[in-house]
Parts: sequence; structure tokens; C-alpha cells
Amino acid sequence: MLSIDLIKQDPEQVRQALADRGEEDPLDQILALDSLRRSIKTETDELRALLKEVNRQIGHMRQGTLSADVSALDHLQSWVQRLAQHSERVSSETALERLQFWIDQNPPQSVDIEIDAPRERLQSWLHQHPQQSAHPSNHTALDLLQAWLRQQPQQSVEYTNETDLERLQTWLNQQNIRFKIDDMEQIEQILGDNINEILLSMPNLPLSGVPKGVGEEDNVIARSWGEPASLDFTPIPHWELGEKLGLIDFQRGVKVAGSRFFTMSGMGAKLNRALISWMLDLHVLNHGYTEVTLPLMVKKESMVGSGNLPKFADNLYHDDEDDLWLIPTAEVPITNLHRDEVLAESELPLNYVAHTPCFRREKASAGRDTRGIKRVHQFDKVEMYKLVVPETSEGELDSLVDNAEDVCRKLGLPYRVLQLCTGDLGFASAMTYDIEVWAAGCQEWLEVSSCSNCTDFQARRTGLHYKPEDSRRQLVHTLNGSGLALPRVVIAILENYQQADGSVVIPEVLRPYTGFDVIPA
Repeated sequence: MLSIDLIKQDPEQVRQALADRGEEDPLDQILALDSLRRSIKTETDELRALLKEVNRQIGHMRQGTLSADVSALDHLQSWVQRLAQHSERVSSETALERLQFWIDQNPPQSVDIEIDAPRERLQSWLHQHPQQSAHPSNHTALDLLQAWLRQQPQQSVEYTNETDLERLQTWLNQQNIRFKIDDMEQIEQILGDNINEILLSMPNLPLSGVPKGVGEEDNVIARSWGEPASLDFTPIPHWELGEKLGLIDFQRGVKVAGSRFFTMSGMGAKLNRALISWMLDLHVLNHGYTEVTLPLMVKKESMVGSGNLPKFADNLYHDDEDDLWLIPTAEVPITNLHRDEVLAESELPLNYVAHTPCFRREKASAGRDTRGIKRVHQFDKVEMYKLVVPETSEGELDSLVDNAEDVCRKLGLPYRVLQLCTGDLGFASAMTYDIEVWAAGCQEWLEVSSCSNCTDFQARRTGLHYKPEDSRRQLVHTLNGSGLALPRVVIAILENYQQADGSVVIPEVLRPYTGFDVIPA
């Protein structure tokens, strides 16, 4: 989530960054809501302070503690006058009226928020609090009180009429000044919720080194490794090869679960499991990560914290009864492991790695990659994740990308690294590098890793801070990257290591994990 302080301090910078991403600009709306919220808060604080002071003066009168040279009635009357003036000023242009005017000028369709968003809750609240509630009769009652005070003997220093004091205290308790304060506090809260809802729908801002562009055609190839396999026969794609070798069964996957599901068996299942175990060991033993086992279903707050909600609800699987969400990646639960914690600086960096199944509805990619196992609803992935101090996050991104590249190099898979342009960045990312491996059978580059620096975007949503020894607490920076994603690695191995006789050679680093060197024809 973006900082509202940044938006207020440098709105033009934020506008330009959003434009570079091709995103709509809701800043005018945010600034107007925030201005209204702050003015209502100021009025509420003033009204609360005045009411408190009147009660305090009544207490002094009751206890006879006012100095002899100040009339208790004069002292009280000055505070009552201020209270009356404040109430009249508020009532002349009430918070409700200004809020209703703002809503009239900013129709709901101008904000991409859900039906039950704060705007609709606010409208409901307004209907339940008609305008007359914004014009309480307290200023009339205050006028009566002042008239009563003027009738009292001005020379009186001691106020001994306990009955009148009690009547005055009862009068204050019966007036709706406290209700006015409560109402204004509710409005302030609803405005804050509305601001927060809009902020949650806004993406992270690109770092300065991200190339500008509108889509994937503007991504920049940063480097490449290896040469695409040159086979002396016509290679076949994995969907043919996998079925011919008895590794992948598409029909039974569809029979069990529907389209975009598949099953693996025999050496295919063993190859998949071997890849997961080997990648986990590589990241733990060689790259310094700590392995974690995670829930595959999370609460709504966890999805919001990682940036998947509210924007991507349509692409997620949801259990309505328990309000739990199937994770689209291990990034979601890892992001929330230290939610609302303050870590010591000495604890950072924290490097985690996890294997999980991932679940995605893939509604946004309908009609794409329908053949084979390139784009499916359930797949395995090994995820790398870093929590670091802000000063090191750009260097940590380089390290993260290198860890993912190391997997490709050791598997002998030719790959290229793409730096994503502003228009192709993921929602939470400030800078991203994708790694694509060559697949000889389908003759295309397949993305097997996306490594991103999310800066403080996710940490602000999850309340995740660290405490330097000599300064105030700060938000951590979070980074995530696939290390790597299956089944596309399986595709690359099958298609690049296939032989003329139809067999498939297993990469050497995997053989201790598979227990076999070749998948025979």
C-alpha cells in the first residue's frame, strides 16, 4: 500500500508514476477525502475540548476552587459562549452536509470499489442520520443557558446553589453535544475507511531504474545464458511426449477436476517430486534460505496483506463458509508470517523458501495456452522470499535473481532474463526480473521465475516493521521470486532433453533424486 504522506507531499510524482504504469489516477479523490477527514477531526477535537472545559469549570464552581477575583459565573459563561459559537459554526456547514455535497460531486462509478465499500456504508449511515441530526438544538439550549447566567448576580463569587449546579450538569448531560461528537467521529472513521479502500486498490510505484513501457513488448532482455538446443530431429511438444511416455494424463485430469487439470504418474510424478526436493535443498544448502511449511488456505487479511485482495478476487479460489482463500503462491502466507511484528535490525535479512501447490482460476488468461500444462489451475512452485532493510533491497533483488538463475544453469536449461517495463509490473512490485527458459518442442520461451522487489508496499499493508538500534522503527522491504515454478520446468526438461528414439535424458543434478538416468521410450 502506498503512503498517504507521500501522496500529500508529492502528488505529482505519484501521478507520473501511476501514468507510467498505465493506471488511473485517484489522487484528487484521496486528497479531497483526506482534507475533509482532517477538518472534521479538528472540529471534533475542538468541540470535545470545549465540552470538557465547561464540565471542568462546573467542577471548580462545585468545589469553590475558583480564585476570588474571578466570578465563577463569568468564567463559565465565557466557555459556554465559545461552545455556542463552535456549535453554530459547525451547524452552519455541518460535516454531514459537506460530506453529502462531496458524494454528490463524486459519483460511485468514479471509484473502482466493491458494493459494500465505505462509500456505500457512508450512504447508508447518512440515511440513518437525517439532516436534522446535524442541527441539534444545543445552540438554542446554550442561548437559554446564557440568558439564565445573565440573570444571576454578577458579583457572586461563591456559587452555593447546589440545585442549580445539578440542573446545569443535568442539562449538559441531556444535550446532544456528545451525540454530535460521536456522529462526527463515525464520519471521520468512515472517511478513513474510504481512503484506505482506495489506497488498497492502487499498485506500487516503479523504482527509478525500471524501463518505461506499456506492456510485455517493451520489456528489456537484460542477459541470456546458453544456446537453445539444436536437435538433429524434429522435437515434439510435451503434451505429445508426456502422453506417449505415460508421464502425463490429460483426460483423467479433466475427468477428475475439469479443464486445465492433469495427472502425472510413474517416472513423471517422480521427476516432478525430484525437482521440488532438489530445488529446496539447493536453496537451503547453497543459497542460505530457511525452509518453511505453510498453510495452503489463508484468511482474507493475509490476502489483503500480500496485495491479492481486493484487486484480484476474481482470480482466487474462495471458501465462503469459513472465509478462507486458497493461496495463489507461497508469497501470500510468507508475507504474513511476521504480520504486525517489530523485528530487531539484527534479525534481518530473513530468507525463506517453501514448496506449495498454487491455485489460480486463470480467468484473465481465458483462451491462452490451452494445450499442455503451461497454464493450469493447480501447480507446484518453490518460492524464495526475503525480508530486508530498505538500504539493501536493490542488491538483494540481484541476489534473488541469481539464485533463480542458478537453478536453470545447474539444470542446463538455456534461459534469458527480462527486466519488466513499468506497464508490465505486477501489482505489488516496484521492480521485476522474469526468467524464461527455452522449450525446444513448442519452440517458445517459458517463464519459470518472476523475481520482484516490493519495497515497503506489502510491509505497510501487514504492519511489518524493524527497529534500528539508533532510530525509530521503520517498514521492512520484501522481495519474492520463484525458484522455480513447475510444471514449466518439467516441460523444458522433457522437450530439451528428448532423444531421437523418444526417450528423455535426466539432467545430472537430478539423478540422485530420481533414481534413474533416462525415461525410456
